[in-house]
Amino acid sequence: MIREARDEDWPGIWPIISDVVTEQRRFPYDPAMSEPDARRSWLLAPPARVVVAVDGDRVTGTANMYANRPGPGSHVASGSLMVAKAARGTGVGRALTTDLITWARRSGFAAIQFNAVVDVNTAAIRLYESLGFVTLGTAPGAFRHPDLGDVGLRIMWLDLR
Repeated sequence: MIREARDEDWPGIWPIISDVVTEQRRFPYDPAMSEPDARRSWLLAPPARVVVAVDGDRVTGTANMYANRPGPGSHVASGSLMVAKAARGTGVGRALTTDLITWARRSGFAAIQFNAVVDVNTAAIRLYESLGFVTLGTAPGAFRHPDLGDVGLRIMWLDLR
């Protein structure tokens, strides 16, 4: 189930963010990010939206969504999605991405742009492509992977018109 995040969800969200960021394989966030910094950067104020995927009382994933840029770029949405290790491969990422797409359409956005999809995060890329996203380009070597060295970051796009 996907629902709006509440303040009391933070103790379930933080371990997911911490795991994803410190493993340095899926997200271009600083692995030394503190919990207060993570909370400020993830729990965005409206008109942005923050959701959680839950299984009973357990948070299994989270996403935030917002206008990609202010002003002339505000008609394009963006977002970030993270799934708990134990829930990967169970459909949580698909549910979160589908929810983001539904929100963006309902909110009148013309498209969704993901600005930095790690090129070797093949599960995420396959998921996004299965939902209609295309890769507009890749910044070669823009992400330092702990095992593979410098790998690319993709810009992925879904036209909603």
